[in-house]
Amino acid sequence: MRSRLTSAALLAPMLLSSVAHADQENDRLREALRSATAQSRSLEDQRTALQAKVADAERDKAVFKAQGDAAKAENRQLEKQHREAVDEFNQRLADRDQTLEKWRAAYEEAANVARSKDAERAKFEGLAATYKASTKSCLAKNDQLLKVGRELLHHYEDVTVGEMIVAREPMLAARRVEIQNFLQDNNDKILDQKVIR
Repeated sequence: MRSRLTSAALLAPMLLSSVAHADQENDRLREALRSATAQSRSLEDQRTALQAKVADAERDKAVFKAQGDAAKAENRQLEKQHREAVDEFNQRLADRDQTLEKWRAAYEEAANVARSKDAERAKFEGLAATYKASTKSCLAKNDQLLKVGRELLHHYEDVTVGEMIVAREPMLAARRVEIQNFLQDNNDKILDQKVIR
């Protein structure tokens, strides 16, 4: 018994030391467990926060993708409107050019007509001036013819039967020559008044 006691007494400090060591180990393990639990909670909190951030990022990504798609669609629409506006503008320019060409052709035609009318007017004015001068000349010659005709009539009104017999008498040729000279002078006056065209 003594040996048991001795052994127990020897074992007791070892046991106590073992228990103390086990308590320390338990305390260290508990502390490690607490630390691991705290780390686990911290990591779980971080994971949750990161998942929230990922979810927020996914939402933002979806929003940005939707905004990007909307911007692309709007850009395509704007490009389409721009192309349509450019096409419409080019069509208007082409229409304007055609209209200008028509106006230019009409102007050229009107200018040609105006030039031909001006040429005709100048020609007719020249003809009118010529005809006026010709008419004036004809009127003056007509007046001269009337004068010569009146002189002849006056001369023949005053002729007596005796003068006619004397004019036909071959012996009195002087009077006949005088009458022929008178007739020739008046014939020359009449021929001078002839209008030549």
